Amino acid sequence: MSSRNVLVVDDDPAVLELLTSVLRQKGRHIVGAYDSRTALEEIGRSGYDLVVAGGRNGADGLELLRRARQAHPETPVIVTAEQSDPERALRAMRDRAYSYFHKPLPPGSIAHMADQALEASGWQNDIEVFSARPEWITLAVRCKLDAGERVVQFVREAAADVPPTAREDIATAFRELLMNAIEHGGRSDPGANVRVSLVRTRKAFVGQLQDPGSGFSLETIPHAAVGNPADSPIRHVEIRAEQGQRPGGFGILMARSLMDELIYNELGNEVLFIKYLA
Repeated sequence: MSSRNVLVVDDDPAVLELLTSVLRQKGRHIVGAYDSRTALEEIGRSGYDLVVAGGRNGADGLELLRRARQAHPETPVIVTAEQSDPERALRAMRDRAYSYFHKPLPPGSIAHMADQALEASGWQNDIEVFSARPEWITLAVRCKLDAGERVVQFVREAAADVPPTAREDIATAFRELLMNAIEHGGRSDPGANVRVSLVRTRKAFVGQLQDPGSGFSLETIPHAAVGNPADSPIRHVEIRAEQGQRPGGFGILMARSLMDELIYNELGNEVLFIKYLA
């Protein structure tokens, strides 16, 4: 494996040390920068495989994202922020950040997203943004599982002002439904897209996903837990193993339990989910 160069930017020494520790692996060379000027010099003269950009005093992650993309548009940038800000998170998504996290940073999630970014190829157009307002998000997501993971993290940040329990319910249900749409509706075909709309009202969070597949019936999906016969509650596990599918199959059942309403269209390739907030 070739060496990977990672630039980590933050003006808080403790955060820089944390990120360096989290991202350090065999075959990676981690360079730290405490200020935006040093970071921009590094970006301008060196080829990095990943940039993690943030900071408190002048090391603006969004500005570093813009400058990094100008110099090396193929380099993924993970933006970190001092505090939650849905509008900035969505701006980062529109500006084609690879991902976005606010502090306190979750080490496991950062490490996973960095691993994914370092292995990604042709990722720049995986998420097409049609509307990026906190109250109305509309996207086209390529049928790639890593694109789905990125969108879930952006949505988690866009819903940062939702009460924590409701936010995690929304993120978990959305992830399960989106991955189903990508994997089953879109057959993981990167030439196909899932259409995503997320609307925030004063009293509810409403999501709609439309996949490019031919649809399905909830009564006839033997690879999912929701279709198990009453006398065989784990039959779908055996069927997935027989078909060579990854472990899982609980997505629809989980989403149904977390959301207040879950409705499929007649064809079965479009789903509406609602979480009431008041």
